[in-house]
Amino acid sequence: MRPTLSWTPTGEPRPGSTDAEPVAEALRGGGVLVLSGAGLSTESGIPDYRGKGGSLRRHTPMTYQEFTASPRARRRYWARSHLGWRTFGRARPNAGHRAVAAFGRHGLLSGVITQNVDGLHQAAGSEGVVELHGSLDRVVCLSCGAFEPRRELAGRLEEANAGFEPVAAALNPDGDADLTDGQVGDFRVVPCTRCGGVLKPDVVFFGESVPPGRVEQCRALVGEAASLLVLGSSLTVMSGLRFVRQAAGAGKPVLIVNHDPTRGDQHALTRIALPLGPTLSALADRLGIPADGPAAD
Repeated sequence: MRPTLSWTPTGEPRPGSTDAEPVAEALRGGGVLVLSGAGLSTESGIPDYRGKGGSLRRHTPMTYQEFTASPRARRRYWARSHLGWRTFGRARPNAGHRAVAAFGRHGLLSGVITQNVDGLHQAAGSEGVVELHGSLDRVVCLSCGAFEPRRELAGRLEEANAGFEPVAAALNPDGDADLTDGQVGDFRVVPCTRCGGVLKPDVVFFGESVPPGRVEQCRALVGEAASLLVLGSSLTVMSGLRFVRQAAGAGKPVLIVNHDPTRGDQHALTRIALPLGPTLSALADRLGIPADGPAAD
C-alpha cells in the first residue's frame, strides 16, 4: 500500500487570517514549541511537497519499500540524490530560520521539531533541534548500522562516477533531482566501507516509520510546551499531525502559519496565511528581537 502523499479537505476549508498577533502573544508568554515543515525552507531555494508548484505535482518520492527491495531503484535514487546534493548542500538559512533561532536565543521557545532534512535550523543557530525525519547530511548502513558523513559519501560517488554531469529538471525537498532513466544510465552505487552493505540516507522515507524513541521525545516536548507553533507544514502525514492533535487534546493553543489550508486547521486557534520569512521577521521586530544572529558557515 502506498503511503499517504496527499490530503483533500472535506467541507469548506477555514479561511486563513492575516493577523499574526496571536503568534506574538504566544511568543510573549514563552514556552512555544515550533513544528516546522518544508514550507519554511522554500525561501532558501528548496521546494516543498504540496504548495503551489510543489514537487508532488510532478514527482513521487522514493519509498522505503522500493529502496530496500530493488537495486535498480537504489541506483536511480543515488544518482538523483548525488546530483541534488550539490545544490541542496549549498542551501542557506532564510529569514524564517533566523527568526526561529532568535526566538530560541531569547528564551521564548521550549524546543524545535522539524520535519525537514536540510539542517537549516541548525545552520541558522537553533539548538537542540529534533529532526523528526532525520538528516541528509549523513548516511547509514542497513547491514551494520555504521554512519558516514554525506560529504565523504559524495566524494566516493564522485570518484566512482567521473563525468556524471546531467542537467536536472528540478530539485525536490527530499534532496534528489529529477532525472530521466537515460540520464541515470549506469550510475555506480558505492557500498558501506565497513561491511560492504547497502547505504541509505539517514532520513525517514515515505512508507517508513519514525523511530519510536524520537516520537516519544517529541511527545514529551509537546507535553512540556505552553503552545505549539506550526510553520510551513500541510500536516498531511501523521508523523507531524499527531503532535497537533496531542497539543489540542491537552488544551494547548495550536497556531499555524501556512499559506494553504492544512490537515490540522480544525485543531488550531488560527491559521495565518502569510509568507513565512517576512511574517516571522516582522514578529521578531514586533517583539524587539534582532533576527540576524550568528549562523553557521
